[in-house]
Amino acid sequence: MARLNDDAQWIVLMGFLVSFSFFFLALVINQSTVVGQTTAESVIEFPKNDIRDVRSIIIRTESYSFSTPDTIQKDVYAISLGRKNAVVNYTLPTPCYGKYNCTQIHFKSGVTEYNENWTSP
Repeated sequence: MARLNDDAQWIVLMGFLVSFSFFFLALVINQSTVVGQTTAESVIEFPKNDIRDVRSIIIRTESYSFSTPDTIQKDVYAISLGRKNAVVNYTLPTPCYGKYNCTQIHFKSGVTEYNENWTSP
């Protein structure tokens, strides 16, 4: 740049400044679209209905008196793994808060993990 006159040096310097600005703006815009896309995908992939189905089955089985509750636990685990590709575990009802029963429900798919402490009368 030593052989260029002052006007040419300003033109070259402004060219570098504009190209760097375009590169920076492209990088910022690219990152913002990635963040928006992954946020939208996580909302779509939340298995709300799957969790409701499994939860309702577990709550319904608590109201019945079965002789082998371990068999039902194994069946819920196998069916949820086979149909929903999710691991579902729950504890058998245990007395808590006096006359209430407490059950812990755990739902985990590849993307979503859901835990609930359910209290029944």
